[in-house]
Amino acid sequence: MTFYDDKAGERVELSAKTFDNWVAKTANLLVDGLAAEAGDRAVLVLPPHWQSAVWLMACWSAGLHVEVVDPDSAGFTERVKSGEPVGGTGPYLLAAAEDVLGDVIDDQEAEEIIGLSLHALGGPLTEPPGGVVDYAVEVRAYGDRFVPGSPASSVMPQLTVTNTTLSGVELVRVAREAAVNWGLDAQDRVLVDMSYATLDGVLTGLLAPLASGASVIIQRNFHKDALDHRVSLEHVTVVAGVSGWNDQSGSVRRLA
Repeated sequence: MTFYDDKAGERVELSAKTFDNWVAKTANLLVDGLAAEAGDRAVLVLPPHWQSAVWLMACWSAGLHVEVVDPDSAGFTERVKSGEPVGGTGPYLLAAAEDVLGDVIDDQEAEEIIGLSLHALGGPLTEPPGGVVDYAVEVRAYGDRFVPGSPASSVMPQLTVTNTTLSGVELVRVAREAAVNWGLDAQDRVLVDMSYATLDGVLTGLLAPLASGASVIIQRNFHKDALDHRVSLEHVTVVAGVSGWNDQSGSVRRLA
């Protein structure tokens, strides 16, 4: 997985092993540090980012029901302005990017609020509000291997995006189907400019590449002037969510 933030000028690259370690550490934080149990809810107010992908996988590993909220969406802004809980009726764990912590700090339905600095070098929150768990600081103490609960448990992980809820079994199925329908394989490198708050965003930016063994390049604050160079530099074979661009050579496929 590769991540770009064009506004900050950041590029972060994670191997499958490193990504897996982050998922395990985060799942251990959820279960051992925050007392999360299978069937609990987690609301993620996070932009496209490699740590957002880590949180999705960690929550599912722990058997949680996950709802993703795009912090740049009109729906999020409306909830904040009206004073409504971000995730509706609670209780839930609320993980939020640092730049929206001020908007969610008074969420009465959140049992715990976890702040993510999203710093390229894993730095802590700049000014952590009282009562907020600093993810970058706390996650370091947890192990690189996560052992989930009994597979016999009747509680299954779920994902809710744009009023659609899928179980863990359904997510695996649609991910495999998408990988086949899109012709993805381990040789592909998928460049994605989509939010994880949509099913297409989760499929193109995480699950279909995972199901097929492809690599994925996630973008935040995408600058179109950088696209041609990025496609060449990253050996991109598939593009999703990038509007107004066509590969003149015909070697790059478009998914959505």
